[in-house]
Amino acid sequence: MRKLENKVAVITGASSGIGRAIANNFAREGATSIVIDVDQKGIQEVVDSIVSEGNNAAGEVCDVGQALEVKQLVAKVLAEYGSIDILVNNAGVMDDFMPAADLDLKRWHHVMNVNLHGPFYFCHEILPSMIERSKGTILNISSVGGLQGARAGAAYTAAKHGLIGLTKNIAFMYLGKGIRCNAIAPGGVKTNIGASMHPNAFGYERMMTGTANMPRMAEPEEIAAAALFLVSDDGSFVNGEVLVADGGWTAY
Repeated sequence: MRKLENKVAVITGASSGIGRAIANNFAREGATSIVIDVDQKGIQEVVDSIVSEGNNAAGEVCDVGQALEVKQLVAKVLAEYGSIDILVNNAGVMDDFMPAADLDLKRWHHVMNVNLHGPFYFCHEILPSMIERSKGTILNISSVGGLQGARAGAAYTAAKHGLIGLTKNIAFMYLGKGIRCNAIAPGGVKTNIGASMHPNAFGYERMMTGTANMPRMAEPEEIAAAALFLVSDDGSFVNGEVLVADGGWTAY
């Protein structure tokens, strides 16, 4: 039997990169992957790819930073599938390496909405159904930027630190309810998250002082493999942990 047979998994930011790799991996292991993103075309490509392999997937457009959209989406998925067994909060945006003095409030709020408020909205809406069933797994995709201060700008760094705090709080609060919550902190990964960036010169220069220690960029599938372990029964005794997947970058 496959590791996620008959599970329903909601994955945000799943039209490309790490999210797409996770959606593919989970579907191959028997889950119905619900592909969430703002990119309708990208969603359809992922769903079609999964279905073409004989696996199960569906897609929904949702701006994770909008609480009402999240509420409506979760209600729709629960009505259609009866349960959400796995939640992966993967959607994220970068902040152009903006240091605090140069960071405008519009960018600060946008990064917080997507990277921190969005995961909270999804947890807030899905947790009651998990509590009712006494089972469920939540995985938050943070970053080494959530553990260190020099991997991104002020907004991204603060949001990813906050996401790790949220992970640990949920894990502790609900550990007697059959619910686990963990995080992955990837290092550099080959995705398109930085494709539209216009890096702040000072922030980028400061960040670059440590990149020589990064051994290589990860493939999205390598992060997806770690995700599968954490949400499956293989990781049944892992709760409230942050798995650092950076090839040893932060070991320096």
